[in-house]
Amino acid sequence: MAKQSQLCYLILFAELICLQILAPKCSAEKTQGMMDSFMGFLRGRPTIQVTEQTQQQNSSFPVEAPDEVVKMVQKSINDSRRQLSYLSCGTGNPIDDCWRCEPNWQMNRQRLADCAIGFGRDAIGGKNGRYYVVTDSSDEDAVNPKPGTLRHAVIQDEPLWIIFQSDMVIQLKEELMMNSFKTIDGRGADVHIAHGACITIQFVTNIIIHGVSIHDCFQAGNAMVRNTPEHYGWRTVSDGDGISIFGGRYIWIDHCSLSNCKDGLIDAIMGSTAITISNNYFTHHDKVMLLGHSDSYVGDAIMQVTIAFNYFGEGLMQRMPRCRHGYFHIVNNHYSHWEMYAIGGSANPTINSEGNRFIAPDNANAKQVTKRLNAVDEEWMRWNWRSAGDLMVNGAFFVPSGAGTGNNYALASSVGAKSAFLVKTITEDAGVLQSRTHSSRSNDNTGRMSVSAAPMSILSAAHSHQIIYFFLCALCYVLTAFGRNFGFNC
Repeated sequence: MAKQSQLCYLILFAELICLQILAPKCSAEKTQGMMDSFMGFLRGRPTIQVTEQTQQQNSSFPVEAPDEVVKMVQKSINDSRRQLSYLSCGTGNPIDDCWRCEPNWQMNRQRLADCAIGFGRDAIGGKNGRYYVVTDSSDEDAVNPKPGTLRHAVIQDEPLWIIFQSDMVIQLKEELMMNSFKTIDGRGADVHIAHGACITIQFVTNIIIHGVSIHDCFQAGNAMVRNTPEHYGWRTVSDGDGISIFGGRYIWIDHCSLSNCKDGLIDAIMGSTAITISNNYFTHHDKVMLLGHSDSYVGDAIMQVTIAFNYFGEGLMQRMPRCRHGYFHIVNNHYSHWEMYAIGGSANPTINSEGNRFIAPDNANAKQVTKRLNAVDEEWMRWNWRSAGDLMVNGAFFVPSGAGTGNNYALASSVGAKSAFLVKTITEDAGVLQSRTHSSRSNDNTGRMSVSAAPMSILSAAHSHQIIYFFLCALCYVLTAFGRNFGFNC
């Protein structure tokens, strides 16, 4: 009887909450009636009687799979949360918390340029420039690109903030050679650069790439390609990287999804520096990220790269990243998969690993996070590699080397690390954000492209009540069915 009373108590309490939440839609008599029933139950004299006939009638509507009802309700709630993904504030991710808390972020897209962190924090992209709307996904002529295409936008001399009119897949015939002071902003559209050549950032500065899916990139070249309105030249065969940074400075790559390219997903070489790679989602690739051209190229000794808040996911093998010579701050990333190693290097790079979450593979021979290449033990033991506050899961382990004092890592420190226990939350939305907005774009009277958009739809109080009501009533339904199976009459 004690268990029966507890179950009935829970059922009545849940039903009461349902009615109270929807009180504006329920009659006062019905609400008061349920209150009287509930109070009567508390006093030990339940006022709800279930007759044998009623029980037989109800038994003709059994719950065949109560667990499925709960799953359905939970899915409904999760779907509603996903509608608000652009408004995920207070996650502890300083980049996202900088701009995503603004419900009308579309009205000031260029605020994003103020949100960078790490060594690439001064990358302004096309800030203070005009908006350029890409309306055409074609790429027919790499020397004389058509206005309205992405290639035509990125080669211009002036600062531009490049946005997209609609969802599109851009299949590039040749490398996309970018000019300085450009932002590629894919927010609000589903933009893929795929199944062709991809992006090259060569001897230019102030580039932001945000919210674009880059995958299935091939080699291209042995062709003429334009890189400014005044210049085009012969390009030899490219490596087939997703994003190739060659002598570039002040570069920020944020919230992109990258996978399955011919060579690297992101490579930075030949004296590139002041780079932040953040909030990206990497999957299905062998050599993920190369930072540094070669052991013999000492020009990369100036390189400073921040790798923060990224999710290294399924199907990855190695190089997350592989570093040479310079200074690398690897902070608050989620490593869920690797086959060979996660972080590697050669030629005496300084690696500062802080607050990351490393989940080792089940393979007993691949649990080490780190790998030194092209050096004997006596040499690499002098390299400054440290792990501070990293979370090691499933037997993962980091082999440190060199000096352990903080002064040796001053040039490899770029942002305050958060607890590794927060990494799962911080990286939850890594990659291209999936929410969509319906926006309209028009020219204002200054000749500058302006972006206007309807405010993000926020769950109204009534909608929230409906979700809670649905959940609680489903719970009542499941509990009632459970009670009947055991002969409980409430």
